[in-house]
Amino acid sequence: MSIEIKKLTPERLDDFLYFFENVAHTDNKKWDRCYCINYCAAHNNYITAKKKFASPDVRKAYAIDYINKGLMQGYLAYIDGNVIGWCNANNRNDCLHCFGWKNHIASEAINKKTKEKVKSIFCFTVAPEMRGKGVAAELLKRVIEDAKNDGYTYIESYPNKEQTDMYYNYVGPLELYKRFGFETYTETKWRLVLRKKL
Repeated sequence: MSIEIKKLTPERLDDFLYFFENVAHTDNKKWDRCYCINYCAAHNNYITAKKKFASPDVRKAYAIDYINKGLMQGYLAYIDGNVIGWCNANNRNDCLHCFGWKNHIASEAINKKTKEKVKSIFCFTVAPEMRGKGVAAELLKRVIEDAKNDGYTYIESYPNKEQTDMYYNYVGPLELYKRFGFETYTETKWRLVLRKKL
């Protein structure tokens, strides 16, 4: 099985949309068509608070806008040309006011901009039939490689402190990060904050 990893670009928008509409959450309708927009841009904190993101069509429109503007960054995993996985990996300083950061990660310890160039990993989503087959590891390997080449000082990740179900483990399992040399940097109420120096 050969997994190919490609960076998300506007040219791959259709693949991204297809993945979230037909593959990502076929076994979890509660998160159907989330489009991973909570970790992308500051203004969606206001929009989410007003419950305007309740409609999948609205989320889709914002995802299209974010991708075309380069606000949503990440990687798609493919097998035989079919998208089977996604990793949301963005510049940390660009995400400090987004809904996902403010509601799930923010704390006094890490809620400030840093002079260091830090890449943040927010989400892994893998097709149900491909889970447990190394897709997230291949995505993470590519994120590390590109972050190093792009001049980042660190990569951060935010795994849950306590074991949870596979869906809420979208932040990535602690064991995966440890395998790639991440170490504990600090913690928030619900999450560990791990870092890997590049």
